Amino acid sequence: MKRSFAPLLRCPACQSAFDLTVDAGDDERVESGRLTCAKCGKSYPIVRSIPRFVSSDNYANSFGFQWNRFRRTQLDSHTGLPLSRDRLRFSTGWDPVELRNQTILDIGCGAGRFTEVAAGDAEQVIAVDYSDAVEACRENLRGASNVEVVQADIYRLPFPKRSFRFVYCLGVLQHTPDVKEAFRSLAEHVAEDGRLAVDVYPKLWRNVLWSKYWIRPLTKTMSRGRLFSLVEAMVRYLLPISLVVGRIPVVGRRLRYAIPVANHEPDFPLTPEQVREWAVLNTFDMLAPAHDHPQSAKTLTRWFSEAGFRKVEVFRRGHLIGRGIRMGPAGR
Repeated sequence: MKRSFAPLLRCPACQSAFDLTVDAGDDERVESGRLTCAKCGKSYPIVRSIPRFVSSDNYANSFGFQWNRFRRTQLDSHTGLPLSRDRLRFSTGWDPVELRNQTILDIGCGAGRFTEVAAGDAEQVIAVDYSDAVEACRENLRGASNVEVVQADIYRLPFPKRSFRFVYCLGVLQHTPDVKEAFRSLAEHVAEDGRLAVDVYPKLWRNVLWSKYWIRPLTKTMSRGRLFSLVEAMVRYLLPISLVVGRIPVVGRRLRYAIPVANHEPDFPLTPEQVREWAVLNTFDMLAPAHDHPQSAKTLTRWFSEAGFRKVEVFRRGHLIGRGIRMGPAGR
């Protein structure tokens, strides 16, 4: 991390500023060291240039496993397709022009697929993840001087409250233990007249027909290595069947969900090898997480309203997307 980044951080325990101790680095960057709270005395390490406010042994460790194994799979710079760019811009509704000279907070960055896009639009991006996926993100964005990567808990973010004008969290909230509290924590860090964009799995009656929910009670308890081996076998034998089913006119796109492997052939113009790689990645992503909590549009709309947001939009495009603007002093 840059030395100049330290004053932007706050103790997640008491919201006080830190004293920075540098063990290795240069005049600009810190490779290793410590952040010690000036008030409560709690201390947090900086390891491989990343401030670490949590242990990597947590409920999100399956994501650290998958994103370090598939570090570049979903990056636009790797696929040659604008898939992450299009999803980020559609989900947030933000015009890249308005992001110039702005700092964006990316919560649940994973390997940095959206961070890479945001870094091309904004003056600074702060990418946060609970898992050791931060290692993959830092490696992928090593050449981006305007990106800082932080390992932290969504419920106890190490930043001043109401300090960011642009905050997004995509593909994350449903995998937290308490989705409402995770959303509330995000909202607390949005500045007045600032913007928040999130997405979450939609709560639908037909979810009971989705095969992943039939087998998750078993797979989420398995070791990561054992589950990954199982997923590779499932993709080897079931993806060809899913591809045939997915090509059936009219009904195929829905019928493929009865087969417990991710099949993105109908969704994106991927090569056959990319279809297989994404199948392994996203099948593991479906079956491994400790938590999977879909939400309704009504619930997400209420959370935005309760948190003091106006111009709230909640709609579906695959995921359930919500976005809004925090009200100013007079409730504008």
